[in-house]
Order: sequence, then structure tokens, then C-alpha cells
Amino acid sequence: MNRIQIALVVIMSLVVSSCEKPTLETELLVIGGSTSGVAAALSSSRQGVKTILLEEGPWLGGMLTAAGVSAVDGNTKLPSGIWGEFRDSLIQHYGNKKALQTGWVSNHLFEPSLGNRIFQNMIKNEALISPFFGTKVIAVEKNNNGWKLEVNANDKFFKIQTKIIIDATELGDIAAKVGVAYNIGMDSQNAYGEDIAPEVENDVIQDLTYVMILEDFGLDKTIEKPEGYDPSLFYCASQSVNCKKDSMIRTLWPKDSLLSYGRLPNGKVMINWPINGNDYYVNAIELTPEEREESFEKAKLKSLHFLYYLQTELGFNTYGLSQGEFPTEDNLPLIPYHRESRRIKGLTTLTVNHLAQPYDQEYPLYRTGIAVGDYPVDHHHASHPNAEDLPELHFYPVPSYSVPMGCLIPQNIDNLIVAEKSISVTNIVNGTTRLQPVVLQIGQAAGLIATLSIKENVTPAAVQVRALQSLLLEEGAYLLPYLDVPKDHPRFKVYQRIGSTGIMKGIGMNVGWENQTWFFDKKEMTQSDMNHALYELRKHKDIQSPLSLNNHDMRIWFVELYQTFSPNKPLPLWIKDLKTLEGYLEKETPLQRNINRGDFAVILDALIDPFHSKPIDFLGRFLQADH
Repeated sequence: MNRIQIALVVIMSLVVSSCEKPTLETELLVIGGSTSGVAAALSSSRQGVKTILLEEGPWLGGMLTAAGVSAVDGNTKLPSGIWGEFRDSLIQHYGNKKALQTGWVSNHLFEPSLGNRIFQNMIKNEALISPFFGTKVIAVEKNNNGWKLEVNANDKFFKIQTKIIIDATELGDIAAKVGVAYNIGMDSQNAYGEDIAPEVENDVIQDLTYVMILEDFGLDKTIEKPEGYDPSLFYCASQSVNCKKDSMIRTLWPKDSLLSYGRLPNGKVMINWPINGNDYYVNAIELTPEEREESFEKAKLKSLHFLYYLQTELGFNTYGLSQGEFPTEDNLPLIPYHRESRRIKGLTTLTVNHLAQPYDQEYPLYRTGIAVGDYPVDHHHASHPNAEDLPELHFYPVPSYSVPMGCLIPQNIDNLIVAEKSISVTNIVNGTTRLQPVVLQIGQAAGLIATLSIKENVTPAAVQVRALQSLLLEEGAYLLPYLDVPKDHPRFKVYQRIGSTGIMKGIGMNVGWENQTWFFDKKEMTQSDMNHALYELRKHKDIQSPLSLNNHDMRIWFVELYQTFSPNKPLPLWIKDLKTLEGYLEKETPLQRNINRGDFAVILDALIDPFHSKPIDFLGRFLQADH
């Protein structure tokens, strides 16, 4: 029994004779102990905010743990914030990074029960977090002090008064309950100008999956033949003479790949197989709780059909459901793996065009980044009855990208922040922002938005973008996905700040399965780099171009730049001899050498601090001009 549950027992004992339900007060309420919910509660409490965390089940971690999706996709080289912290805990438990590379689908595979234990321990270490398990929100209403909710915790009813709510539910249920505007399904091409979207919108969402964790028992573990079993549904799950499809888009792998791709430590196997496997189509978002449960049982049955196929048709009869991995009677995960949910209409909406060409859009949303991702756009629609008529979005390549702050804040409801998969992105973009490392970062940012909102006594929509980004940088989080500048790099914060102003652009590319963005700090500044930097700097003040890019002329220009931006401040001693600025010039560097990109960024950051000196709005626009 945790701290607040003990307090609740005391409170309730005092009101036995009263019909009035006890009320708990908190600064922040996080609803959903999901991937994002855990991160949100951790980040807010670490900033001194009293936080209550509500979770319907007994586990923490959502799709990473309770859904059994314990093979992390993406962000292998971008260990941002709490995602990096969680990864480090996995490495510490298993001994080294190599120990996590047990299957070929991911560089980070682990047992779901371990993920839950890690999150539980992280929460226990934060004195300001009060978690409740087995809880359901019965009612929620707005009042002058924020929100008041009625909650059922294992058949004990009470109320919660909170300033801010973070909706970290799997399907965005709280946002819907309080009237947030949202989208479900595929957007049309005209809605957001995405050429790869369908011409007409629809309500089709991605398949969900009831993941299975198997282990080899060394003896026959063949289950009883499930009701309605049809082996032909799985003939094309792997290479087989029985597979007669002429139009297979996906690669057919040897049958052993069905076990090796998701092999976990300690000999366990994750079965989350998208190619004619255990994906299942149902749009459960708007269903009643009872209807949802009925549909989830059908998804479970689909997975058991696939297990029976693996055992009887492919010869893996010694593999059965791992016993004790999940606290469930059927040894299946606590929840299904939801790939898609409601998507709110936020202050900003991230489109695939922003991902593909971030510097060419009407609004520079990249300036407002609060999380990064590098996984391609990946949609699962194979189980839909009309799958062949839907856009093929399997591993659609995009550069690595940033998620804008405004995607977490609804347009029409104050004092609510949305995390998990319900942020304001298009249906296409959800195919990459849904990945676990990104969602962990989204949760971390949501918790910090709430923190700043509470401490500054403003709504989340009034929180300054740069204030949030500064907190994220202090917590080892990325704003921009620079592959060549890890967070332990001595100039990490500098390059993140300068990149977020737009004065210097990263270079995005797709390399095989990898989506990358590079800062290239060792490369010399080109004339094109300088022309762009000058264009952006002129949005702050009118400035002149240096005569050339060599160090001699740049020294003179830096003095002029300083005097332009800070005319009332004394010239710092170091600018008189730029050799004293760390990393700018080596002792024997010729004066005619062209300055490199990294040194240029350091100088701009030190001279004029454009990241802090020019506030921006949620669209990335400067709030005021200095002319």
C-alpha cells in the first residue's frame, strides 16, 4: 500500500457515516500508467510537482510492458531523456548492450516483466508520485481550480481535484470525455496536403495485436485446437509451398525467422508477426468498454490460432506461452498492442511534409521540437478486409525528425495535455511517432509542460517554447535528431540550441532502413551555409555579410556582430583574441582557414544567444522583432 492509498483509507474511515466521497488534492493528475504516462509522472515529480498517477491495470509501461511489445523500434543512436534512462536500466540488468541484441528485429529486446519492474522502481524512487492501480475514471468536470474527477479504485470511490490533467490513456479516452476535438482514421490528401494520403478520408486505423511471449519447454506444448481455426490464413506468414499469393508486397522469410526475429533474453520469444500472422483489425476506439473487451477476445483468439499454426504446421510444438511472464490466467499480455488511437486537433499538427522537408514549410515547426524519432513511417493494414485498396506505407522513408510542442496541447480545452499516441499528428505521421522511444519522450515533455504551467500559473498553451526546451536539454533530451552529436558531446546543448533557431540547418537523409539527420560540425562553412545564416539573422537585426569565410575576416565580423546585437555591453575580453574560446582555433591554425560549422555555432551562441534572446510561438515564429 503506497502513501496516498494509506491516506485514503484514513480519510474514508472518517467519513463512513457520510455520503460525501473523500477528495484528494494534487497539482498534476496523469491518467494512464502507459509508456508516456510513466515518463510524464517522472518528469513532473522530479521538478517538484505533486503528481498522482492512475492506471487501470497492475502494471506500468503500457505497450512496452503490459502489451508485451518488448522489442524497441527506433532511436538506437538517439537515447534521448527518459528513453535513454530506461535503456540504461536494461543494459545494467542484462550486463551489456550486446545482451539486448537477442533478436534481429531490434537492438533492444527484453522481457516485459522486467520492463514493468524497472518502471515500478523508477516511480517508487520519486517521493512526489502517488500511484493508484486498478482505477477507472467515472466522471471528469472542469471547475475554477482546474479539474474534479470521480474515480473508482478497486471498488472504492473517491474524488480528485487537480490543476492539470495529462491524458496518457492508450486511446485518448479522457480527451474525448472532456470534449477535445479529434480525428480518427486516414486523412484525405486535401486535409493536410500529403500526396501519399488517400484521396478520400476514411475511418480505417492500424491493426492491433495480442502479442505472445513463448518459451521452449523441451516437450510437446501443443494447445487444444482453437475454435474456428483455419491454417490457410497463415500460409503466407513464411516461405511455404502452400503460399499461393501472387501479389505479396512483403518479404517472405524462412519459418525459423518467426522465432528468431523477436527472441528475447533468457530464451523467450516475442510473437508480434505482421506478415499474415497475429495482427488483427478492429476499430475499437469509439466502442463501449464491453464492446472493446469482446473485440479484444477475438484478437486473442487470432493469436491462439497463429500459435496453433506454429505448433502444428511449422513444427514448433515445444514452444508454448511463457508461464508467469504476465499476471494473467491465460498467460497473454494484460492489454492489446494499440498502434493507433484518437488524434487530437492541437495547436500544431505534424504532417509528413514537415518530416520530409522541415525547412521548406510555411511554419518552421522544427524550431519547437520536444522529442525526436528516426523510424520510418510504418503502417499495419494487412488484416483489414480491404487492405489491397489502402495506401502501402510499410517503411516509407523520411529523415529523422522532431515532434513539435504544440502537438501535445488541444486547441479548445485548457489545462489538459495529451500524450501517448493521441497527439496532434496526421494518420500517416502516427506511423512513426507511435514508436515507444518517441512516446517516452512525448510523456517527458508533457510532464514538463505541466510543471511550467503549474509553477508559472499559466495554462499549458501559455508555456514558453524555449522554457520547455531548456528544461529538456538539462534533462539530457534531444530537440533535434543530430546523429553525430551525442548528448555527452561537450557542445551538445550549443548545437541543439543553434539548430533550433534555424540559423544553421541539419542535413537529413535516408540510408537503407535508417533515417538520419547530421549536424556536420567539422565541415567548413560553405557560402550557402553563410547565406542561410545571414538570412535568418536578419530576422533579428539588419547585419552585413563578412567579406569572406576565412578566420581573419570572421574575427572582424564577430566583433561587428557583437556590437550590433549588444551595443550597450562592454566587449568581452575573449573576443579580442578568439584563440581563447575553447575549440575555435588551434594554436597553429592558419588565419586564412575557413571556419567550420561547429565553431560558427559556438560563436553565435556565445555572442548573441539567439535561442534565448528571440522567443518563438507554437508555430516557430518569432514573437517580436527588434527593428
